[in-house]
Amino acid sequence: MFKVLVSDPISDMGIQQLMDASDVIVDKKPGLSEDELVGIIGEYDALLVRSQTKVTEKIMAAGTQLKVIGRAGVGVDNINLEAATNRGIVVINAPDGNTITTCEHAFAMMMALARHIPQAYAKTIQGTWDRKFLGVELRNKTLGVLGMGRIGSEVAKRAKAFGMDILGYDPFLTEDRAEKIGVKVATVDEIVRQADFITVHTPLTPETKHMISRPQFEVMKKGMRIINCARGGVVDELALVEAIDQGIVAGAAFDVFEKEPPEADHPFLNHPKVIVTPHLGASTVEAQENVAIDVSEQVLHILRNEPFKNAVNMPPVAPSVMSKLQPFFGLGEKIGAFATQLNNEAVKEIHVDYAGDLSEVDTQPLTRYVIKGVLSRHFGSDVNTVNSMHLAKIRDVNVVVSKATATKGFTNLLSVTLKFSDGTERRVAGTLLNGFGARIVQIDKFPVDFAPEGNLVFIAHNDKPGIIGNVGTLLGKNNVNIATMQVGRKIIGGDAIMVLGVDKEAPKEVLSELTTLPEINKALQMNFN
Repeated sequence: MFKVLVSDPISDMGIQQLMDASDVIVDKKPGLSEDELVGIIGEYDALLVRSQTKVTEKIMAAGTQLKVIGRAGVGVDNINLEAATNRGIVVINAPDGNTITTCEHAFAMMMALARHIPQAYAKTIQGTWDRKFLGVELRNKTLGVLGMGRIGSEVAKRAKAFGMDILGYDPFLTEDRAEKIGVKVATVDEIVRQADFITVHTPLTPETKHMISRPQFEVMKKGMRIINCARGGVVDELALVEAIDQGIVAGAAFDVFEKEPPEADHPFLNHPKVIVTPHLGASTVEAQENVAIDVSEQVLHILRNEPFKNAVNMPPVAPSVMSKLQPFFGLGEKIGAFATQLNNEAVKEIHVDYAGDLSEVDTQPLTRYVIKGVLSRHFGSDVNTVNSMHLAKIRDVNVVVSKATATKGFTNLLSVTLKFSDGTERRVAGTLLNGFGARIVQIDKFPVDFAPEGNLVFIAHNDKPGIIGNVGTLLGKNNVNIATMQVGRKIIGGDAIMVLGVDKEAPKEVLSELTTLPEINKALQMNFN
Protein backbone atom coordinates (compact mmCIF):
# COMPACT_ATOMS: atom_id res chain seq x y z
CA MET A 1 0.00 0.00 0.00
CA PHE A 2 1.14 3.54 -0.82
CA LYS A 3 0.38 6.41 1.53
CA VAL A 4 -0.35 9.90 0.17
CA LEU A 5 -0.49 13.01 2.35
CA VAL A 6 -2.58 15.97 1.14
CA SER A 7 -1.37 18.96 3.15
CA ASP A 8 -3.35 21.76 1.46
CA PRO A 9 -7.11 22.21 0.83
CA ILE A 10 -7.94 20.16 -2.28
CA SER A 11 -11.45 18.99 -3.14
CA ASP A 12 -12.31 15.30 -2.97
CA MET A 13 -13.23 15.45 -6.65
CA GLY A 14 -9.67 16.52 -7.51
CA ILE A 15 -8.10 13.55 -5.73
CA GLN A 16 -10.90 11.05 -6.29
CA GLN A 17 -8.78 8.67 -8.35
CA LEU A 18 -6.25 8.47 -5.52
CA MET A 19 -9.00 7.85 -2.99
CA ASP A 20 -10.52 5.15 -5.21
CA ALA A 21 -7.22 3.35 -5.84
CA SER A 22 -7.06 -0.01 -4.07
CA ASP A 23 -3.33 0.32 -3.41
CA VAL A 24 -3.39 3.88 -2.01
CA ILE A 25 -4.26 5.36 1.39
CA VAL A 26 -4.97 9.11 1.34
CA ASP A 27 -4.67 11.28 4.46
CA LYS A 28 -5.92 14.89 4.27
CA LYS A 29 -4.21 17.07 6.88
CA PRO A 30 -4.19 20.71 5.76
CA GLY A 31 -2.67 23.53 7.77
CA LEU A 32 0.27 21.66 9.31
CA SER A 33 3.36 23.60 10.36
CA GLU A 34 6.83 22.63 9.14
CA ASP A 35 7.63 20.84 12.40
CA GLU A 36 4.31 18.98 12.33
CA LEU A 37 5.01 17.84 8.77
CA VAL A 38 8.52 16.75 9.70
CA GLY A 39 7.03 14.64 12.46
CA ILE A 40 4.75 12.59 10.19
CA ILE A 41 6.15 12.78 6.64
CA GLY A 42 8.39 9.76 7.12
CA GLU A 43 5.50 7.34 6.70
CA TYR A 44 4.31 8.74 3.34
CA ASP A 45 5.25 7.86 -0.24
CA ALA A 46 3.78 10.99 -1.81
CA LEU A 47 2.95 14.55 -0.80
CA LEU A 48 0.25 16.58 -2.58
CA VAL A 49 0.20 20.38 -2.10
CA ARG A 50 -1.09 23.62 -3.56
CA SER A 51 0.70 26.85 -2.71
CA GLN A 52 0.24 27.08 1.06
CA THR A 53 2.61 24.31 2.15
CA LYS A 54 6.29 25.22 1.89
CA VAL A 55 8.08 21.96 1.10
CA THR A 56 11.50 22.62 2.58
CA GLU A 57 14.71 20.60 2.61
CA LYS A 58 14.02 19.80 6.26
CA ILE A 59 10.68 18.22 5.36
CA MET A 60 12.22 16.20 2.54
CA ALA A 61 15.05 15.00 4.75
CA ALA A 62 12.46 13.57 7.12
CA GLY A 63 10.48 12.07 4.22
CA THR A 64 12.64 8.99 3.87
CA GLN A 65 9.91 7.17 1.89
CA LEU A 66 8.96 10.11 -0.36
CA LYS A 67 8.97 9.25 -4.05
CA VAL A 68 7.00 12.16 -5.45
CA ILE A 69 5.72 15.64 -4.56
CA GLY A 70 2.73 16.82 -6.58
CA ARG A 71 1.85 20.50 -6.96
CA ALA A 72 -1.81 21.00 -7.90
CA GLY A 73 -1.04 24.01 -10.08
CA VAL A 74 1.64 25.39 -12.36
CA GLY A 75 4.18 27.16 -10.15
CA VAL A 76 6.52 25.25 -7.85
CA ASP A 77 8.09 28.18 -6.00
CA ASN A 78 7.00 26.67 -2.67
CA ILE A 79 9.01 23.47 -3.28
CA ASN A 80 12.79 23.22 -2.87
CA LEU A 81 13.55 21.63 -6.25
CA GLU A 82 17.27 21.25 -5.65
CA ALA A 83 16.70 19.36 -2.42
CA ALA A 84 14.10 17.15 -4.11
CA THR A 85 16.43 16.35 -7.00
CA ASN A 86 19.33 15.58 -4.67
CA ARG A 87 17.13 13.10 -2.80
CA GLY A 88 15.71 11.51 -5.94
CA ILE A 89 12.19 12.82 -5.32
CA VAL A 90 10.24 13.61 -8.48
CA VAL A 91 8.34 16.92 -8.41
CA ILE A 92 5.39 17.22 -10.79
CA ASN A 93 2.94 19.99 -11.60
CA ALA A 94 -0.09 20.49 -13.86
CA PRO A 95 0.81 22.78 -16.77
CA ASP A 96 -2.22 21.79 -18.85
CA GLY A 97 -4.95 22.15 -16.23
CA ASN A 98 -5.48 25.89 -16.74
CA THR A 99 -5.38 25.91 -20.55
CA ILE A 100 -9.11 26.37 -21.20
CA THR A 101 -9.76 28.72 -18.29
CA THR A 102 -6.92 31.06 -19.30
CA CYS A 103 -8.07 30.90 -22.92
CA GLU A 104 -11.62 31.81 -21.91
CA HIS A 105 -10.41 34.66 -19.70
CA ALA A 106 -8.41 36.09 -22.60
CA PHE A 107 -11.48 35.86 -24.85
CA ALA A 108 -13.68 37.45 -22.19
CA MET A 109 -11.19 40.31 -21.94
CA MET A 110 -11.23 40.70 -25.72
CA MET A 111 -15.01 40.96 -25.83
CA ALA A 112 -15.12 43.32 -22.86
CA LEU A 113 -12.54 45.47 -24.61
CA ALA A 114 -14.43 45.46 -27.91
CA ARG A 115 -17.72 46.53 -26.29
CA HIS A 116 -16.49 48.76 -23.40
CA ILE A 117 -18.36 46.54 -20.93
CA PRO A 118 -16.53 47.51 -17.68
CA GLN A 119 -16.74 51.23 -18.48
CA ALA A 120 -20.43 51.04 -19.41
CA TYR A 121 -21.19 49.01 -16.27
CA ALA A 122 -19.41 51.53 -14.04
CA LYS A 123 -21.40 54.46 -15.43
CA THR A 124 -24.71 52.61 -15.32
CA ILE A 125 -24.47 51.66 -11.64
CA GLN A 126 -23.48 55.24 -10.85
CA GLY A 127 -26.83 56.35 -12.27
CA THR A 128 -25.65 57.62 -15.66
CA TRP A 129 -27.57 56.23 -18.65
CA ASP A 130 -24.83 56.72 -21.26
CA ARG A 131 -25.46 55.01 -24.62
CA LYS A 132 -22.52 56.65 -26.37
CA PHE A 133 -20.22 53.63 -25.87
CA LEU A 134 -19.62 52.61 -29.48
CA GLY A 135 -17.94 49.22 -29.74
CA VAL A 136 -16.70 47.06 -32.59
CA GLU A 137 -17.61 43.57 -33.79
CA LEU A 138 -15.11 40.72 -33.74
CA ARG A 139 -16.48 39.33 -37.01
CA ASN A 140 -14.22 39.99 -40.02
CA LYS A 141 -11.52 41.43 -37.79
CA THR A 142 -7.92 40.18 -37.87
CA LEU A 143 -6.65 38.63 -34.64
CA GLY A 144 -2.90 38.27 -34.13
CA VAL A 145 -1.95 35.52 -31.66
CA LEU A 146 1.59 35.84 -30.31
CA GLY A 147 2.42 32.35 -29.04
CA MET A 148 0.63 29.34 -30.52
CA GLY A 149 1.06 26.89 -27.66
CA ARG A 150 -1.80 25.23 -25.81
CA ILE A 151 -3.57 28.43 -24.77
CA GLY A 152 -2.91 30.41 -27.95
CA SER A 153 -4.21 27.55 -30.08
CA GLU A 154 -7.43 27.36 -28.04
CA VAL A 155 -7.94 31.11 -28.39
CA ALA A 156 -7.50 30.77 -32.16
CA LYS A 157 -10.19 28.05 -32.32
CA ARG A 158 -12.71 30.27 -30.56
CA ALA A 159 -11.81 33.31 -32.61
CA LYS A 160 -12.52 31.40 -35.81
CA ALA A 161 -16.00 30.59 -34.49
CA PHE A 162 -16.55 34.36 -34.20
CA GLY A 163 -15.60 34.85 -37.86
CA MET A 164 -12.17 36.33 -37.22
CA ASP A 165 -9.14 35.94 -39.48
CA ILE A 166 -6.22 34.55 -37.46
CA LEU A 167 -2.53 35.38 -37.84
CA GLY A 168 -0.37 33.18 -35.62
CA TYR A 169 3.23 33.66 -34.56
CA ASP A 170 5.29 31.08 -32.74
CA PRO A 171 8.94 30.17 -33.31
CA PHE A 172 7.88 26.50 -33.55
CA LEU A 173 4.75 27.02 -35.63
CA THR A 174 5.10 25.19 -38.94
CA GLU A 175 2.86 25.58 -41.98
CA ASP A 176 1.47 22.06 -41.48
CA ARG A 177 0.48 22.66 -37.86
CA ALA A 178 -0.92 26.11 -38.67
CA GLU A 179 -3.13 24.60 -41.37
CA LYS A 180 -4.49 22.05 -38.90
CA ILE A 181 -5.32 24.82 -36.40
CA GLY A 182 -6.77 27.03 -39.11
CA VAL A 183 -4.42 30.00 -38.83
CA LYS A 184 -2.01 31.76 -41.15
CA VAL A 185 1.66 31.76 -40.11
CA ALA A 186 2.92 35.31 -39.66
CA THR A 187 5.90 37.16 -38.26
CA VAL A 188 5.62 39.50 -35.30
CA ASP A 189 6.07 42.43 -37.67
CA GLU A 190 3.24 41.22 -39.94
CA ILE A 191 0.91 40.79 -36.97
CA VAL A 192 1.80 44.21 -35.57
CA ARG A 193 1.05 45.89 -38.90
CA GLN A 194 -2.11 43.97 -39.86
CA ALA A 195 -3.97 42.94 -36.69
CA ASP A 196 -7.09 44.64 -35.34
CA PHE A 197 -6.64 42.70 -32.08
CA ILE A 198 -3.46 41.20 -30.63
CA THR A 199 -3.48 38.64 -27.82
CA VAL A 200 -0.29 37.53 -26.08
CA HIS A 201 0.33 33.89 -25.10
CA THR A 202 4.10 33.55 -24.91
CA PRO A 203 6.46 32.95 -21.97
CA LEU A 204 8.55 35.85 -20.71
CA THR A 205 12.14 35.34 -21.91
CA PRO A 206 14.96 37.75 -22.81
CA GLU A 207 13.72 37.54 -26.41
CA THR A 208 10.05 38.20 -25.61
CA LYS A 209 10.56 40.94 -22.99
CA HIS A 210 9.00 44.07 -24.44
CA MET A 211 8.30 42.21 -27.69
CA ILE A 212 5.65 44.88 -28.19
CA SER A 213 7.15 48.30 -27.50
CA ARG A 214 7.48 51.74 -29.09
CA PRO A 215 8.83 50.55 -32.48
CA GLN A 216 5.88 48.17 -32.82
CA PHE A 217 3.27 50.71 -31.71
CA GLU A 218 4.60 53.19 -34.27
CA VAL A 219 3.62 50.91 -37.18
CA MET A 220 0.39 49.44 -35.80
CA LYS A 221 -2.99 49.85 -37.46
CA LYS A 222 -4.71 52.83 -35.84
CA GLY A 223 -7.49 51.73 -33.52
CA MET A 224 -6.15 48.25 -32.79
CA ARG A 225 -6.64 46.62 -29.37
CA ILE A 226 -4.27 44.46 -27.31
CA ILE A 227 -4.86 41.76 -24.66
CA ASN A 228 -2.30 40.19 -22.34
CA CYS A 229 -3.27 37.26 -20.12
CA ALA A 230 0.13 35.56 -20.36
CA ARG A 231 3.10 37.23 -18.66
CA GLY A 232 3.74 40.77 -17.55
CA GLY A 233 6.64 42.32 -19.42
CA VAL A 234 5.94 40.94 -22.89
CA VAL A 235 4.27 44.26 -23.65
CA ASP A 236 6.04 47.49 -22.65
CA GLU A 237 3.42 48.96 -20.32
CA LEU A 238 4.58 52.58 -20.44
CA ALA A 239 4.92 52.51 -24.23
CA LEU A 240 1.40 51.08 -24.43
CA VAL A 241 -0.06 53.94 -22.40
CA GLU A 242 1.68 56.41 -24.72
CA ALA A 243 0.25 54.61 -27.76
CA ILE A 244 -3.27 54.75 -26.29
CA ASP A 245 -2.95 58.45 -25.48
CA GLN A 246 -1.68 59.10 -29.01
CA GLY A 247 -4.74 57.38 -30.51
CA ILE A 248 -2.78 54.47 -32.01
CA VAL A 249 -4.26 51.86 -29.67
CA ALA A 250 -7.99 52.03 -28.97
CA GLY A 251 -7.73 50.06 -25.75
CA ALA A 252 -5.99 47.31 -23.78
CA ALA A 253 -7.03 44.52 -21.42
CA PHE A 254 -4.41 43.10 -19.03
CA ASP A 255 -4.57 40.29 -16.49
CA VAL A 256 -0.83 40.43 -15.78
CA PHE A 257 1.69 43.12 -14.88
CA GLU A 258 5.47 43.46 -14.99
CA LYS A 259 5.35 43.86 -11.22
CA GLU A 260 2.56 42.16 -9.27
CA PRO A 261 0.73 43.59 -7.55
CA PRO A 262 1.26 46.86 -9.41
CA GLU A 263 2.06 50.11 -7.63
CA ALA A 264 -0.94 52.23 -6.65
CA ASP A 265 0.04 54.89 -9.21
CA HIS A 266 0.43 52.47 -12.11
CA PRO A 267 -1.03 54.24 -15.19
CA PHE A 268 -3.18 51.21 -16.11
CA LEU A 269 -5.22 51.46 -12.93
CA ASN A 270 -6.87 54.78 -13.69
CA HIS A 271 -6.83 54.83 -17.47
CA PRO A 272 -10.32 54.92 -19.03
CA LYS A 273 -9.26 52.77 -21.98
CA VAL A 274 -7.50 50.00 -20.04
CA ILE A 275 -9.27 47.00 -18.46
CA VAL A 276 -7.38 45.18 -15.70
CA THR A 277 -7.91 42.05 -13.60
CA PRO A 278 -5.65 40.70 -10.81
CA HIS A 279 -4.08 37.67 -12.55
CA LEU A 280 -7.29 35.63 -12.68
CA GLY A 281 -6.45 33.55 -15.77
CA ALA A 282 -6.46 30.23 -13.88
CA SER A 283 -9.13 31.14 -11.34
CA THR A 284 -12.09 28.90 -12.06
CA VAL A 285 -13.60 26.02 -10.12
CA GLU A 286 -12.98 23.70 -13.06
CA ALA A 287 -9.33 24.69 -13.43
CA GLN A 288 -8.60 24.17 -9.76
CA GLU A 289 -10.16 20.72 -9.95
CA ASN A 290 -8.47 19.89 -13.24
CA VAL A 291 -4.97 20.60 -11.94
CA ALA A 292 -5.65 18.39 -8.91
CA ILE A 293 -6.96 15.62 -11.18
CA ASP A 294 -3.92 15.89 -13.48
CA VAL A 295 -1.44 15.76 -10.61
CA SER A 296 -3.28 12.91 -8.89
CA GLU A 297 -3.07 10.85 -12.07
CA GLN A 298 0.68 11.41 -12.41
CA VAL A 299 1.30 10.67 -8.73
CA LEU A 300 -0.46 7.36 -9.21
CA HIS A 301 1.70 6.55 -12.24
CA ILE A 302 4.91 7.31 -10.34
CA LEU A 303 3.92 5.24 -7.29
CA ARG A 304 3.13 2.31 -9.57
CA ASN A 305 6.38 2.75 -11.53
CA GLU A 306 4.49 3.58 -14.71
CA PRO A 307 5.42 6.20 -17.36
CA PHE A 308 4.62 9.74 -16.27
CA LYS A 309 4.90 13.34 -17.48
CA ASN A 310 5.04 16.93 -16.20
CA ALA A 311 8.02 16.44 -13.88
CA VAL A 312 9.85 19.70 -13.22
CA ASN A 313 13.09 18.29 -11.87
CA MET A 314 15.50 15.62 -12.99
CA PRO A 315 14.33 12.10 -12.09
CA PRO A 316 16.85 9.69 -10.52
CA VAL A 317 19.59 8.36 -12.81
CA ALA A 318 21.83 5.38 -12.10
CA PRO A 319 25.05 6.64 -10.45
CA SER A 320 27.26 4.81 -12.96
CA VAL A 321 25.49 6.53 -15.86
CA MET A 322 25.33 9.89 -14.11
CA SER A 323 29.10 9.96 -13.49
CA LYS A 324 29.77 9.60 -17.22
CA LEU A 325 27.06 11.98 -18.45
CA GLN A 326 27.09 14.79 -15.90
CA PRO A 327 30.23 16.53 -17.24
CA PHE A 328 28.47 16.80 -20.62
CA PHE A 329 25.18 18.31 -19.37
CA GLY A 330 26.34 21.91 -19.67
CA LEU A 331 27.97 21.27 -23.04
CA GLY A 332 24.83 19.66 -24.46
CA GLU A 333 22.56 22.48 -23.33
CA LYS A 334 24.90 25.14 -24.71
CA ILE A 335 25.29 23.40 -28.07
CA GLY A 336 21.50 23.22 -28.37
CA ALA A 337 21.14 26.88 -27.41
CA PHE A 338 23.86 27.96 -29.84
CA ALA A 339 22.42 25.99 -32.76
CA THR A 340 18.89 27.33 -32.41
CA GLN A 341 20.10 30.95 -32.46
CA LEU A 342 21.63 30.49 -35.91
CA ASN A 343 18.21 30.64 -37.60
CA ASN A 344 14.98 32.48 -36.78
CA GLU A 345 12.68 29.91 -38.41
CA ALA A 346 10.72 27.20 -36.60
CA VAL A 347 12.66 24.05 -35.68
CA LYS A 348 11.07 20.97 -37.27
CA GLU A 349 13.62 18.30 -36.40
CA ILE A 350 16.47 17.86 -33.93
CA HIS A 351 19.22 15.31 -34.63
CA VAL A 352 21.50 14.50 -31.71
CA ASP A 353 24.56 12.41 -32.58
CA TYR A 354 26.83 10.81 -29.98
CA ALA A 355 30.26 9.49 -30.91
CA GLY A 356 33.06 7.84 -28.93
CA ASP A 357 32.61 6.75 -25.32
CA LEU A 358 29.20 8.49 -25.19
CA SER A 359 27.87 5.90 -27.63
CA GLU A 360 28.30 3.16 -25.01
CA VAL A 361 25.89 4.52 -22.35
CA ASP A 362 22.22 5.47 -22.11
CA THR A 363 22.33 9.11 -23.21
CA GLN A 364 18.65 9.90 -22.67
CA PRO A 365 19.33 12.25 -19.71
CA LEU A 366 21.91 14.14 -21.79
CA THR A 367 19.52 14.37 -24.74
CA ARG A 368 17.05 16.13 -22.48
CA TYR A 369 19.64 18.82 -21.76
CA VAL A 370 20.26 19.27 -25.49
CA ILE A 371 16.54 19.63 -26.20
CA LYS A 372 16.19 22.03 -23.29
CA GLY A 373 18.94 24.17 -24.83
CA VAL A 374 17.18 24.19 -28.20
CA LEU A 375 13.78 25.10 -26.73
CA SER A 376 14.88 27.51 -23.98
CA ARG A 377 15.34 30.38 -26.43
CA HIS A 378 11.57 30.53 -26.85
CA PHE A 379 10.21 28.75 -23.76
CA GLY A 380 12.53 30.32 -21.17
CA SER A 381 12.07 28.87 -17.68
CA ASP A 382 8.98 26.95 -18.84
CA VAL A 383 11.25 24.23 -20.26
CA ASN A 384 13.38 21.98 -18.06
CA THR A 385 15.35 18.77 -18.40
CA VAL A 386 12.35 16.56 -17.77
CA ASN A 387 9.59 18.21 -19.78
CA SER A 388 11.81 19.16 -22.74
CA MET A 389 11.03 15.97 -24.69
CA HIS A 390 7.30 16.39 -23.99
CA LEU A 391 7.34 20.03 -25.13
CA ALA A 392 9.14 19.04 -28.33
CA LYS A 393 6.54 16.37 -29.00
CA ILE A 394 3.49 18.61 -28.54
CA ARG A 395 5.08 21.22 -30.82
CA ASP A 396 5.58 18.56 -33.52
CA VAL A 397 9.37 18.77 -33.27
CA ASN A 398 10.85 15.40 -34.19
CA VAL A 399 13.86 14.25 -32.14
CA VAL A 400 16.28 11.73 -33.66
CA VAL A 401 19.21 10.25 -31.72
CA SER A 402 22.05 8.26 -33.28
CA LYS A 403 25.33 6.83 -32.02
CA ALA A 404 28.66 5.93 -33.60
CA THR A 405 32.07 4.87 -32.34
CA ALA A 406 34.12 7.02 -34.75
CA THR A 407 34.84 10.50 -33.41
CA LYS A 408 37.14 12.11 -35.99
CA GLY A 409 39.97 12.42 -33.51
CA PHE A 410 38.01 13.22 -30.35
CA THR A 411 37.45 10.93 -27.38
CA ASN A 412 33.82 12.05 -27.37
CA LEU A 413 31.87 14.18 -29.80
CA LEU A 414 28.34 15.54 -29.35
CA SER A 415 26.72 16.94 -32.51
CA VAL A 416 23.37 18.68 -32.89
CA THR A 417 21.77 19.24 -36.29
CA LEU A 418 18.61 21.34 -36.50
CA LYS A 419 16.27 21.23 -39.47
CA PHE A 420 14.20 24.40 -39.81
CA SER A 421 10.85 25.04 -41.46
CA ASP A 422 12.50 26.94 -44.35
CA GLY A 423 14.43 23.81 -45.33
CA THR A 424 17.80 24.92 -43.96
CA GLU A 425 19.98 22.87 -41.62
CA ARG A 426 22.49 24.06 -39.02
CA ARG A 427 24.99 21.80 -37.27
CA VAL A 428 27.02 22.47 -34.14
CA ALA A 429 29.42 19.96 -32.57
CA GLY A 430 31.33 20.06 -29.30
CA THR A 431 33.43 18.06 -26.90
CA LEU A 432 35.16 18.20 -23.53
CA LEU A 433 38.91 18.77 -23.59
CA ASN A 434 41.05 17.96 -20.56
CA GLY A 435 42.14 21.19 -18.97
CA PHE A 436 39.95 23.31 -21.25
CA GLY A 437 36.42 22.13 -20.45
CA ALA A 438 33.52 22.51 -22.89
CA ARG A 439 34.50 23.46 -26.43
CA ILE A 440 32.52 23.97 -29.62
CA VAL A 441 34.64 22.50 -32.41
CA GLN A 442 32.42 22.76 -35.47
CA ILE A 443 29.72 25.10 -36.82
CA ASP A 444 28.14 23.80 -40.01
CA LYS A 445 31.10 22.92 -42.27
CA PHE A 446 33.57 25.17 -40.46
CA PRO A 447 36.10 23.87 -37.90
CA VAL A 448 36.45 26.13 -34.83
CA ASP A 449 37.59 25.86 -31.24
CA PHE A 450 36.07 28.09 -28.55
CA ALA A 451 34.39 27.90 -25.17
CA PRO A 452 30.61 28.50 -25.19
CA GLU A 453 30.63 30.98 -22.33
CA GLY A 454 30.19 34.68 -21.65
CA ASN A 455 29.19 37.07 -24.43
CA LEU A 456 29.86 35.91 -27.97
CA VAL A 457 29.28 37.57 -31.33
CA PHE A 458 28.79 35.24 -34.28
CA ILE A 459 29.47 36.68 -37.73
CA ALA A 460 28.93 35.04 -41.11
CA HIS A 461 30.90 36.71 -43.89
CA ASN A 462 32.75 36.32 -47.16
CA ASP A 463 36.45 35.57 -46.84
CA LYS A 464 37.98 38.84 -48.07
CA PRO A 465 40.99 40.85 -46.87
CA GLY A 466 40.20 43.55 -44.33
CA ILE A 467 37.04 41.97 -42.86
CA ILE A 468 38.55 41.35 -39.43
CA GLY A 469 39.97 44.87 -39.31
CA ASN A 470 36.64 46.46 -40.22
CA VAL A 471 34.80 44.44 -37.57
CA GLY A 472 37.38 45.28 -34.90
CA THR A 473 37.27 48.98 -35.77
CA LEU A 474 33.47 49.17 -35.60
CA LEU A 475 33.26 47.30 -32.29
CA GLY A 476 36.07 49.41 -30.84
CA LYS A 477 34.30 52.60 -31.91
CA ASN A 478 31.27 51.40 -29.95
CA ASN A 479 33.32 50.46 -26.86
CA VAL A 480 32.84 46.71 -27.34
CA ASN A 481 36.16 45.07 -26.47
CA ILE A 482 37.18 41.81 -28.18
CA ALA A 483 38.68 39.25 -25.80
CA THR A 484 38.98 36.23 -28.10
CA MET A 485 38.50 35.45 -31.79
CA GLN A 486 37.98 32.29 -33.81
CA VAL A 487 37.78 32.30 -37.60
CA GLY A 488 36.64 29.35 -39.70
CA ARG A 489 36.72 28.82 -43.48
CA LYS A 490 36.96 25.94 -45.93
CA ILE A 491 38.43 27.64 -49.00
CA ILE A 492 40.17 30.94 -49.65
CA GLY A 493 37.70 33.60 -50.70
CA GLY A 494 34.62 31.50 -49.88
CA ASP A 495 32.09 31.52 -47.06
CA ALA A 496 33.57 32.06 -43.60
CA ILE A 497 32.56 32.65 -40.00
CA MET A 498 34.07 34.32 -36.97
CA VAL A 499 33.16 33.93 -33.31
CA LEU A 500 34.23 36.79 -31.07
CA GLY A 501 34.37 36.68 -27.28
CA VAL A 502 33.50 40.20 -26.09
CA ASP A 503 33.63 41.77 -22.64
CA LYS A 504 30.03 42.96 -22.74
CA GLU A 505 26.91 42.34 -24.79
CA ALA A 506 26.97 44.09 -28.15
CA PRO A 507 23.96 46.43 -28.47
CA LYS A 508 21.39 45.59 -31.16
CA GLU A 509 22.18 48.74 -33.10
CA VAL A 510 25.86 47.73 -33.23
CA LEU A 511 24.93 44.29 -34.59
CA SER A 512 22.78 45.97 -37.23
CA GLU A 513 25.66 48.28 -38.14
CA LEU A 514 27.97 45.27 -38.50
CA THR A 515 25.71 43.85 -41.22
CA THR A 516 26.11 47.06 -43.24
CA LEU A 517 29.85 46.45 -43.59
CA PRO A 518 30.99 45.07 -46.96
CA GLU A 519 31.01 41.24 -47.14
CA ILE A 520 29.24 40.79 -43.76
CA ASN A 521 26.11 38.61 -44.10
CA LYS A 522 24.94 38.10 -40.52
CA ALA A 523 25.84 39.25 -37.00
CA LEU A 524 24.30 37.64 -33.91
CA GLN A 525 24.76 38.08 -30.17
CA MET A 526 25.09 34.80 -28.24
CA ASN A 527 24.84 34.90 -24.45
CA PHE A 528 26.08 32.12 -22.14
CA ASN A 529 26.26 33.97 -18.83
